[in-house]
Amino acid sequence: MTDATAFKVLTAQQWSDFERERVFRGAPVDIADGYIHLSAAAQLEETIAKYFAGQTGLVIAEVDLVQLGDAVRWEPARGGALFPHIYAELPIHAVIAVQKRD
Repeated sequence: MTDATAFKVLTAQQWSDFERERVFRGAPVDIADGYIHLSAAAQLEETIAKYFAGQTGLVIAEVDLVQLGDAVRWEPARGGALFPHIYAELPIHAVIAVQKRD
């Protein structure tokens, strides 16, 4: 995979904590799985529909994968598609854009 960026969907509370702490250690599902789940641009809407349906106040953080180096692994998930996973904490400086959704 050569995508230079990917996306993390966060609740408003998770984003608030991320801004305050300057590092994101993962949502409960990330912590349980041992890595932070991200989605490539083409996977983002399906991820939101599948895991965040009906939720408001979501924050979509665009993450610069290049800054994270070897911590990023593209691994098969839904239907065998490759998804970017971060095997480290996500520092806020790697977030290059933010989109809020109501």
